[in-house]
Formats: sequence, structure tokens, C-alpha cells
Amino acid sequence: MPYNIAMVSDFFFPQPGGVESHIYQLSSKLIDRGHKVIIITHAYAGRTGVRYLTNGLKVYHVPFFVIYRETTFPTVFSFFPVFRNIIIREKIEIVHGHASLSNLCHEAILHARTMGLRTVFTDHSLFGFADAASILTNKLLKFTLSDVDHVICVSHTCKENTVLRASLDPLTVSVIPNAVVAENFRPKSVEEGGSEHPRLGPNDTITIVVISRLFYNKGTDLLIAAIPRILATHRDVRFIIAGTGPKAIDLEQMIERNVLQERVLLLGPVRHEEVRDVMVQGHIYLHPSLTEAFGTVIVEAASCGLYVVCTRVGGIPEVLPGHMTEFAKPEEDDLVAATGRAIATLRAGKVRTELFHDQVKQMYSWTDVAQRTERVYDGISGTLSRDEFYLGAEVEGAWSAARGRPGIQNFALIDRLKRYYGCGVWAGKLFCVCAIVDYLLFVFLEIMAPRTQIDIARDWPKKEVTRAEDTENIDSRPTTVPRKRSARNR
Repeated sequence: MPYNIAMVSDFFFPQPGGVESHIYQLSSKLIDRGHKVIIITHAYAGRTGVRYLTNGLKVYHVPFFVIYRETTFPTVFSFFPVFRNIIIREKIEIVHGHASLSNLCHEAILHARTMGLRTVFTDHSLFGFADAASILTNKLLKFTLSDVDHVICVSHTCKENTVLRASLDPLTVSVIPNAVVAENFRPKSVEEGGSEHPRLGPNDTITIVVISRLFYNKGTDLLIAAIPRILATHRDVRFIIAGTGPKAIDLEQMIERNVLQERVLLLGPVRHEEVRDVMVQGHIYLHPSLTEAFGTVIVEAASCGLYVVCTRVGGIPEVLPGHMTEFAKPEEDDLVAATGRAIATLRAGKVRTELFHDQVKQMYSWTDVAQRTERVYDGISGTLSRDEFYLGAEVEGAWSAARGRPGIQNFALIDRLKRYYGCGVWAGKLFCVCAIVDYLLFVFLEIMAPRTQIDIARDWPKKEVTRAEDTENIDSRPTTVPRKRSARNR
């Protein structure tokens, strides 16, 4: 059954990142499977209004004020008129929000429930429980997820974290990992100067690649401390570092202080389509992150034939098999030691990195991610029965009754208020007020801006695609489709 789906998040292209790539790839594959998908995000420099990307994917860039790291300023209600207009124009049935820190995501789910739409939330991050920022984020997440139909997490560690933070029933949370388009992350071919059976000699230079946002949570401080020690121990090693962020100045100062300009190359920000060209210059990919729900970049690195050194945090241990990775504690000494072990392993020829690409291609597929996400849509829309969706078709009704079956959330305002009221002594009352005001605003908009006055957007023409024809899209990079369109048809 085809659905009309709206993906909503503050994080989308042209900003690079794992969430942005996930939304784009998932949307493209859902379109391939016959669904209609639009994306709602905020305006970026040079990108406002409506854009069409590859495969007819429509993106609404809403003009809202950005306050920090591409996150819009929270107003709770000002987004509702624009959101309602888009939802009605596109005849949306399911609203799918992404990322805990996305303000547009939280507001969209609240407004969608007020409008009587099914909602799904995907969590891409891990958060703590002690610091002030985490406490506020977790309380906001509990507000949003108390009235959502289903939750998706990108790893089992992420699921455990989200269930604890939002006090959810684990049966209402599914694990659907990220993926990569393996064809876009191929090892260096013979024509490009590569080798079919690469072997390192004792005096060959080993290149370590790092591609990351240069923020504290990405382990940049750990990287800054480890690089001089790694280079002092191993003379035939060099670094290539790509990325930008507030820690870039600290990295540059470390290089100047230790006179490492000839052995550490800083590339600055790179476009996503250039990531593969950077990765194939190296032999080892170093990922010193302090927290990570999944870590798509390490899958991309392994697909390019790099041996991965990464910290054992969050969902990273779930991502790749042991023969592709060397794990370290998120500590300076252990990261240096793990990098040394990886260098020794490569020089001894103990790992066949040229086989990684085909192995990763078998493990991860966006088509599989789209199929599993589609099953979530079937479950919340009623196409699948509760037992089939939550517990599996083989589960007996008596067992599920004894366990206490979860159900799809209903839209009655009184039931929604009961769920919000249970979110805390003071926060619960505040959440109920927000839900009531949102409902009154919805009634006001229905009277003052009737649906009959809103033009219905024309769908992007597409050929019929059967489920059996699903294949990986080799060219997965988002590109704007040059097409003239009137304001009415957008």
C-alpha cells in the first residue's frame, strides 16, 4: 500500500552528515517502492522555497531562524500554519521526524498528532542523564514520544538509551540501522593506481585518514593528544584530516606546536561526494568519537578498503565485524596503542582489506532499510495486525495478552492529555497546556484558512516500480533537478 510521507528534520542537505544522508537515501528508496515522500527542513544559505532533488524528491525549505548547529529556534506554535499548509497540499498521511535535537521534528510530531496523522520518530544519537542539556533534551523527548505511534533507533545501544530516556515500552521501538551505497565507496581501482592485492612493505608509508566534524563529542581533543605520540612512534606514518568545526583551531595549533606540517594534511570541509576520494588515499581510518549511535562513516571507510580503528563506545561495536576493526577505549593511551596494533597488523599482512568492500555490500543495503521502515508504516496504519507488527506472526494471542500488548495511539484529545500529564509533576501540566493551545490553534486555522482554499500540489510523474525491481541506486548523490514550475504547482 503506497503512503504519502513527510520526512521532517532541521538536518538536511546541503549540510553534510549521517542524519542528512539517512533521510535522503531512505526517502529515495521509499520513492522507488512507490510511495510519495517530501522533506520539510529549514532554509539554508542559497536554498529557500521548494527544491526538487534526484528521483523527484521534493524539499520544502521553511524560513525559520537558526540558533545553533543548524537547529531552528523553538517557538512551538509558529510552525503550525506553514506545516498544516504543506501537509494539506501534499495530502500527507504519515509524518516521520528525525533527530532528538531537531526542533522542527518535535514541533511537526506535535502538530501532526493534533491534525490526526500517524507519526514515526527516528533517533540517531545517544544522550546522557546527568548534565543540564541532557536532562532538558530527555524531558522534551519524553513529551514528543509519549504521543508517537512508533520509534526507530539506528542501533540496539541507541534503542536502550532512547527507551530509558523517554520511558518507552521496548516493544514500541524498532532497530533499523543506517546503510551505505557501497558502489559509491569502492576501493581504489587498478586504473586509479590501486592494486588488486595490496601489500605493505616494511618501509612503505601508512596513511591514516580522519573525516569528522571537529567537535568535542567527536573526540577531536583525543585526536589532538594522540597524533603527536603516534607520529613520534611510527616514522612512516602520515595523517589526512578532513572536516570543520570549533576544534579546528586547536588542531592547527597542535600541528604548529609540534612542527608536523609535512606529516599532517588538513583538508578542511569536504563534500559528501568527495569523501570516497579522500578515503582511498589511506590505509587506516581513525574514528576517536566519544559517543556514537551508529557511525556510518566507519562503514564507508571499510567499504573503501580501510582498516578501522575506533573507540568502543555507543553502537559502534555493532556496526562492523571484528576482523575489520581495532577497538580502543576512549582514552589517549589506549587509542595510541590500538593504532599501533593496526599498523603492525597491516604491515604483517594479517588482514585482507581488499575483501572488505564486497563484505560490506552484503551487510548493508538502503533497499533493506526502506523495506523495514515500510513495515513500520504498515504496522501503524493498520495494514498489519498488532501481533504481526509488535510481536511477530508466530506469537500466540494469549502470550501477548499476558505480556500486555502495546497499541497504536488514538487521536482523542482527552487521551492525548492523559499521556502528556504523566510526563512529570510540573512538566506534565505544561505539556497539557501546549497540547490544548495547539488544538485551539488548529481549530482556528480550520475556520480562518479552510482546506478548500489550499491548492493541492501536483505529484511528480513517475513510472510504476514493482517490489521485485528494487535495486540499489548507484548514483545516490542529491542533485537539484532544473525544472520550471509555477507557484501553484509547487
